[in-house]
Amino acid sequence: MSPSSPSSELQELRRQLRLWRIGLDPVTRQRASLAVNSRVSRLAAFRRARHVAAYVGSKGEIDPMPLLYMAHLMGKACYLPVLHPFLPSRLWFMRWTPDMPMVANRFGIPEPPCDIALRRGAQWMDLILMPLLGFDRHCHRLGMGGGFYDRTLAFTRGRRLLRRPLLIGLAHDAQRCEDLPVAPWDVSPHMIVTPTACVACHT
Repeated sequence: MSPSSPSSELQELRRQLRLWRIGLDPVTRQRASLAVNSRVSRLAAFRRARHVAAYVGSKGEIDPMPLLYMAHLMGKACYLPVLHPFLPSRLWFMRWTPDMPMVANRFGIPEPPCDIALRRGAQWMDLILMPLLGFDRHCHRLGMGGGFYDRTLAFTRGRRLLRRPLLIGLAHDAQRCEDLPVAPWDVSPHMIVTPTACVACHT
């Protein structure tokens, strides 16, 4: 899929990718998630990481929650995003454990309790796994359009050589696009992991 440039075409690309992802059958979705989780689990960066943030997969997204359970069993500190209680379109990362009660946010996505005592700043994460709608060969990420990750991780822009936190986008192979337009505020992952490949950033 290849957007030309205008925002209307980018919106149409988002619409197409969203519909495709939602339309995936549960078996295909589960197999893709298992394959991606397996690839991430073998990365040295995952093995070394002490503080790992992920997300609850929804609407056809690659679901990293089985990987987060594994990370917990390995003794890693695990985190999930919650909607920032004060600032719009920003996220906080809260400590998560398997027995923690979850509450649906305004988008219907389960979150841990928003407790300042459980919060850890994104800049202190070792690894952050990110959802996406699309990606390209440069690891540019097409999100849902809300800018939550771009604003939350704005401090990483211009610091591509610094590997903390390492940002990894999780995707289905079919979410790969031709070169995506990049805005000054966009935050790109260092790597994209799909069921069949680990796509490192080439800029």
